Amino acid sequence: MLKQILLQATEAGALIIQEYFDKQFTVSNKEGINNLVTEVDHKSETAIINIIKQNFPEHFILSEEAGEIKQDSEYKWIIDPIDGTVNYANHIPICCVSIAVEKNGVMILGAVYNPFINELFFAEKNAGAALNNKKISVSEKAEVISSCLVTGFPYTYLDTPNGPLQVFEKLVRKGIPVRRLGSAAIDLCWVAAGRFDGFYEHKLSAWDSAAGFLIVEEAGGKVTDLKGIYYNPYQPGIIATNGKIHDELVNIVNGGNV
Repeated sequence: MLKQILLQATEAGALIIQEYFDKQFTVSNKEGINNLVTEVDHKSETAIINIIKQNFPEHFILSEEAGEIKQDSEYKWIIDPIDGTVNYANHIPICCVSIAVEKNGVMILGAVYNPFINELFFAEKNAGAALNNKKISVSEKAEVISSCLVTGFPYTYLDTPNGPLQVFEKLVRKGIPVRRLGSAAIDLCWVAAGRFDGFYEHKLSAWDSAAGFLIVEEAGGKVTDLKGIYYNPYQPGIIATNGKIHDELVNIVNGGNV
């Protein structure tokens, strides 16, 4: 039942973002420059939350735009109605709906759907990860120097020691390809699918990563915070890899050499 409603809610949000993609819609700015939200974020979020409430009115909900809808429940739904809003606002089809279900503090289900390229990633705790119902697994690269990485840049603390720009420069100067797609949920799913070997980012919110980190783990990868400690989506930093390059990438992000 949970899985069925999760997929229904994901599909409902995706239908909304597809419907409005090539239309005119309002775009506003949250705190900080280019921290955008569109009316479509709110429409997608409403469609998702309505389905959850209809089926599980007693469940806790945490969503990017609506915030917390608190309930005394062992279940929490963590929702990003459009992950990659800046892309969406500029009509760039690298964006998705991302929804996770947490039970008693453990992520048990995750779905990430980019309807523009028809890619639905799904994972269930201890049951593996899939792309469009086909099992996926992480890559086999064993060294960072031969890896293809992906990252994102936060709106704040870009210039802190071992911050996003320093790490990026260090990797790129060694000739390592580091991509920047603009959607952390997609970044994580593409690590899970073996397209990227690793992902790191210095500042995310739970709705950015909750579904994606479970998908990486269930595809055989490893996810930690920036210090290499087991990942908690309620703190900002993340490193997700195929597992084979993980310790090396953690060292690099914390000031080590490539």
